[in-house]
Amino acid sequence: MRSGFRFVLVAATMVLGACASTQEEGDVLPEETYYEEARKAMNSGNFNRAETNLDQLETYYPFGRYAEQAQLDLIYARYQNLDLEGARSAADRFLRLNPQSEYADYALYMRGLASYNLDVGLATRYLGVDPTDRDPGEQRRAFQDFSELLSRYPDSDYAPDARQRMIAVRNRLAELELHAARYYIRRQAYLAANNRARYVVENYPESPSTEEALILMTETYQALDLDEAASDSIRLLAVNHPESDAFDRNMRFQGRDLTPENRSLLNVVTFGLMGN
Repeated sequence: MRSGFRFVLVAATMVLGACASTQEEGDVLPEETYYEEARKAMNSGNFNRAETNLDQLETYYPFGRYAEQAQLDLIYARYQNLDLEGARSAADRFLRLNPQSEYADYALYMRGLASYNLDVGLATRYLGVDPTDRDPGEQRRAFQDFSELLSRYPDSDYAPDARQRMIAVRNRLAELELHAARYYIRRQAYLAANNRARYVVENYPESPSTEEALILMTETYQALDLDEAASDSIRLLAVNHPESDAFDRNMRFQGRDLTPENRSLLNVVTFGLMGN
């Protein structure tokens, strides 16, 4: 009997505990409580807690009095929490639900800012990774968002910063093309390298990478025995960058020796995945 009594007591305790847990999990707080808790959390720098309260606010009161502000705060909380993909997603959602909002410029700016820093910020700050070595997809998305911001809201408070970030993105994309050009040169793929360098000259003429691109264009034209095209590139380099180190004191172009990598046959046939 004592054994049976203990079983009943344990079972009753489990049932009561489950009921209490269900009641606690199912409790829905007033709309204002979620919002105030989220604001307190953000003011104290606890963005995890802020995000939790904002998510609950959106879940239980999607059309409440704080809905629009909660969506904006969620963008910020996720961004500060380094959840950059989540911040971009929250900004997307805000713009879909509130296309005519007076805060649409902010959401558009934050969407671009999230892409601008996605991978690049953490990789550069903590891992020492050159951002121009990375996939430019998010950078292009950031450029598009900032461009849209300047087009739709030229007088926005966020427009000046967006403009500067567009310049930075342009420079990153130009340098990425040069990374690819150098890679192709090491592989003796001079035509592919030339195409990448020419793309920089034609599409990013104001970037700091233009001088190096013109030098690579000239050198690859020379490697391809395209003397006339090489001469045109030299003239363009002389006009735009007369102080370039590629010229000697008599303004003669000093091309570098495009020495290919000494690669084994295995390295060649496996596209660099194996061998030396």
